[in-house]
Amino acid sequence: MVNNFTNSRTEGSHSMRRNGQKTEKYDVVVCGGGLAGFCAAVASARHGAKTCLVQDRPVFGGNSSSEVRVTPHGAAAFHVYAKETGIISELLIEERARNHEPIFENGWTNSVWDMTMYDMAQRTENLTFYLNTSILDVRMAGERKIASVVGYVANAEMEIELLADVFVDCTGDGIVADRAGCEWRMGSEGREEYAEPHAPLQASGDVMGSSLLFKTKDLGSPAPFTAPDWAAKLDNPDFFYKQGRNPNDMRGGYWWIEIGMPWHTIYESEDIRHELTRYVLGIWDWIKNKDPLTKELAANHAIDWIGQVPGKRESRRIMGQYLMTEHDPLNRTVFEDEIAYGGWFLDLHTPGGLLAPTSEHASSEGYDETSSYMVKSYCGPYGIPLRSTIAKDVDNLMMAGRNISVTHAALGTVRVMATTALVGQAVGTSAAIALRHGLALADVPGQAIQEVKQTLLRDGCFLLNTTNEDELDLALKARVTASSQAVCRGSEVKAELQASGKLGHQEELLRQRKGQWIAISEGVLNRVSVCVTNTSDTPQIVEAKLIPVDHIWDYRCEANPALATTELQIKPGTYQWIDWDVQLSEADGLKSGTYVRLDLLANPHIAWHCGDGIVPGQTCAYEMGEGKMRRDWNGPTRSFRVDPPQHAYSPEHVLSGVTRPYRFTNLWRSDAREELPQWLELKWDHQQSIRQIELTFPGSLLWEYHGYAPFYRDPQCPKDYRIEAYMDGGWQELLQVKENYQRHCRYTLAQPVQTQRLRVVIDATNGDPSAAIYEVRCY
Repeated sequence: MVNNFTNSRTEGSHSMRRNGQKTEKYDVVVCGGGLAGFCAAVASARHGAKTCLVQDRPVFGGNSSSEVRVTPHGAAAFHVYAKETGIISELLIEERARNHEPIFENGWTNSVWDMTMYDMAQRTENLTFYLNTSILDVRMAGERKIASVVGYVANAEMEIELLADVFVDCTGDGIVADRAGCEWRMGSEGREEYAEPHAPLQASGDVMGSSLLFKTKDLGSPAPFTAPDWAAKLDNPDFFYKQGRNPNDMRGGYWWIEIGMPWHTIYESEDIRHELTRYVLGIWDWIKNKDPLTKELAANHAIDWIGQVPGKRESRRIMGQYLMTEHDPLNRTVFEDEIAYGGWFLDLHTPGGLLAPTSEHASSEGYDETSSYMVKSYCGPYGIPLRSTIAKDVDNLMMAGRNISVTHAALGTVRVMATTALVGQAVGTSAAIALRHGLALADVPGQAIQEVKQTLLRDGCFLLNTTNEDELDLALKARVTASSQAVCRGSEVKAELQASGKLGHQEELLRQRKGQWIAISEGVLNRVSVCVTNTSDTPQIVEAKLIPVDHIWDYRCEANPALATTELQIKPGTYQWIDWDVQLSEADGLKSGTYVRLDLLANPHIAWHCGDGIVPGQTCAYEMGEGKMRRDWNGPTRSFRVDPPQHAYSPEHVLSGVTRPYRFTNLWRSDAREELPQWLELKWDHQQSIRQIELTFPGSLLWEYHGYAPFYRDPQCPKDYRIEAYMDGGWQELLQVKENYQRHCRYTLAQPVQTQRLRVVIDATNGDPSAAIYEVRCY
């Protein structure tokens, strides 16, 4: 029997009901419906495993839901083109296309996000879900195997026992693992254990706290507020402005409304919730009625929403086959069983939150991106191993989310939700593959990891050290041509800025070394040019270097020996194009299909102007300290010109096996001067039988989620397109797509087609003048 709130298409699960009790059998049971658990369950079900997802709240999403409203963060917050893809990307792209609400940092998530997830769950074959269901017990079959979990469905007086072959603990607190007898850690390892730079000298039970968010509304007229007597009494400006708690936006949010220690984040969560509520009201009272810096700004603002489900950062961490330490993200450890990646900084909040002397380190330093703390905390993108998601003490248990096998210090970066969503998809995929082959979970990293990784890539994910090598992908055997291709001539400066003679942005000043990545395709580079302004009254010298780099996240200032160096002579004046005749070829070490980085060293009198728009795959960074660079303020393209122009967007890039800029652009892009439609063609020497076609388009990669507007559809993404096959002497349409905005699209034909030529014809994009594709696969 199937509950009315479950997906009725999950036929075949064994069910018994009596006196408010029910028993069901699945292949995989995922406990916890935050982003990690949700992605794990959807991935497992998509790969054929009968899957049940159990969530103790009325909505999916965990901390990202409309109940908590924490904006999902990930690698793209710090690294250009590092946006997480796969299931999480499908969800976020869909939410932005549907939602009228802008995404502010925190507190603004509405129910459109909840329903986007609910809709995907309803449409996923093989997936059953139970909301409002708390896990109460775990029943074992021997010491090392879970037989079932027992949950209670709130408001239904229903106890449900779920049997499965594989269980996935995504509860955050590690409830299933704890009940099953797994070893877990909670608190901070001492520095002597793993010599982690961020670890305290002595081990302790300290954990990061939980936050409660709020949102306000501008009413357009004065909105008085009187705090209740039980609200926190806050009267000291130093508590805010000298301790990293800046009430700088009247719309609300404020992740720093955080409390943990001395309360226990699991057993005393209700006490924490109450204290956070007291402080939300007290903080708003300070902003509205006491703070001379904010009273006028907040005069017309009224509280519109206060959360009552704290967003928890840390509790139990379950010990797995491998324990990640902070050395792994800092040193970008290459794992053979890499199944996901991260790129948030090592963000360890001060234990106690509002009750501590200062807020989280970066905030208390005013988010100085060049401080010693930020230099040592900046990391990634780095890989995450499958072994950290497989429990070492129970044979059929995996973890995804903030409870995976990491130290407290490593959790500072691994815990953010976009990263945990990637881990969740990998875990669900691995579980389904293990069941399909009859493998023990512990054997998957050694015996099935290549299948796991290739499957993740095919499903739209990205891995740092794996490319598409799918032997079944017929496209890899094809030759590729296109109707046209764009060339990279550089990035010009906005004409109106040049006419004004004013700086476009203060970040253009060379207060520190800055670098611009340039994709090299020709093996020849005769000249590079930059557009600069000398703000002084005297001639200035700027040292310039051209350095070969391994990829777009190669932030080493001296990554490799420079191919060329010079001193640019810059006279006083605005918006001058300065030429550098470098005369480089392959004989000098210039390699086709790679990036070089053009660096201008520090001179605060010189501004290196940004270009007009973003040239795909050509990004920039600046030196933060200690020989390390980081992404520049929002990942623009600096002004530059190259001679000869570089063919950086050739059609054969759709077979590179990589679906974003990384070691090269990996993108086919049509010539913007040629009108649409534009086409890309695959041609084989022999006839192929093709049933399935999979496309990966550009878009929604450059920035993280909250960088995108309401109803956003990325202009680079093809909107209307056709897939055609050459048969019987002419092109025949196989399918036509209208109004697309998703990045990863998969189509199964009603019948296989026999052809030697296949093409994708792009009739319209969502705004960009060029057609573009990252990958085409055929099966």
